[in-house]
Amino acid sequence: MGMNFLVGQSGGPTAVINSSLAGVYETARACGAGRIYGMHYGIEGLLNEKLLDLDQLLGKALNIELLKRTPSSYLGSCRYKLPTPEQDEGVYKTLFALFERYQIDAVLYIGGNDSMDTIAKLAAYGSRIGSPIRFIGVPKTIDNDLMLTDHTPGFGSAAKYIATVMKEIIRDSNVYDLKSVTVTEIMGRHAGWLAASASLAKGDDCDGPDLILLPEVPFSEELFLSRVEALRKEKNNIVIAASEGVRRKDGTFLCDLAGGDGAVDAFGHKVTLSGTSRYLEGLIRHHLGCKTRAIELSTLQRCASHLTSRIDVNEAYQVGGMAVQAALHGQTGRMSALVRRQDAPYVADCETVDVQAVANKEKAIPAGWITPDGMQVTGAFEAYARPLIQGEQIPIYVAGVPLHTRL
Repeated sequence: MGMNFLVGQSGGPTAVINSSLAGVYETARACGAGRIYGMHYGIEGLLNEKLLDLDQLLGKALNIELLKRTPSSYLGSCRYKLPTPEQDEGVYKTLFALFERYQIDAVLYIGGNDSMDTIAKLAAYGSRIGSPIRFIGVPKTIDNDLMLTDHTPGFGSAAKYIATVMKEIIRDSNVYDLKSVTVTEIMGRHAGWLAASASLAKGDDCDGPDLILLPEVPFSEELFLSRVEALRKEKNNIVIAASEGVRRKDGTFLCDLAGGDGAVDAFGHKVTLSGTSRYLEGLIRHHLGCKTRAIELSTLQRCASHLTSRIDVNEAYQVGGMAVQAALHGQTGRMSALVRRQDAPYVADCETVDVQAVANKEKAIPAGWITPDGMQVTGAFEAYARPLIQGEQIPIYVAGVPLHTRL
């Protein structure tokens, strides 16, 4: 009898998170797995014994193809912070009792920083009690802030969407012969990879955004306004890409200055960062007195499956398959990771890394990839990011709109 697998999805979704699930399922089935279960609503759902039989749900080839073209987390997600055993060992006893009841041999969790924290804790506890169960993390986040992987599945598709939309916004801003400033707010709490992706709009037919504001660079109101005023003397229409996580030198988020509520989730992260573009728009209007507009891309960045990167889809699938292979080879406490071999032509492959070195850490944009004034990125960023947005996966259209799958 083959190994029994249990897989879950956690944290914020991406446009390709289900490709990783497809990679897990198809690889496990091809390798002769016994039962393959899914957690309904992540580890939180598992604690309530909400398990799904993936053979019943994904056993047909069409279901897999639809799954790869469906955004968001097919199995459902959660933001549950697993306590340490010292805080509450009862949670671990409940989980490991469930693993025993369903004869689980390997647990795979698809997620970001906080999900890797869950895998790290489960692997450490399993080792402590002598459990043979293997625990493997599968990377996912549009924020691209996971350590020890060249990039994170989900980022490439979000970057492709952002670059495309920014190009369209720039085109729209040039319609009228008048002075205007448009501020587009892009996701990214502590790392500016997504906002930097707006630079990929630049090409022969587009100048790209005039300014890019990143969380890695403390915001200076005086410097910002002086740059906008200087740009106004050079051109009619200015377009700015701003990360939602931009903050002042004292750590104050600009979104809080726009009236954010300051609420945090179980991991201590701000629940909403919305408001950065509105704050900047008001700042410009008040001090410079020109026409302004604030645009929030919001959740569209993580659910635009009609504009996914083919590279991203394929790599999301591969890291899912790699996690299964790692478990089959007896690994535990590991995470699938992408290793870039070269930029042009782009070549990357998979390996596993120590999940303890990934959990609860964040990867920022290298300082050398940010221009000295802190308001643009260099060509090094483009060389890194451009390969990740290549290719498209065409949706299956029915009645004029993409067809998705759902539980």
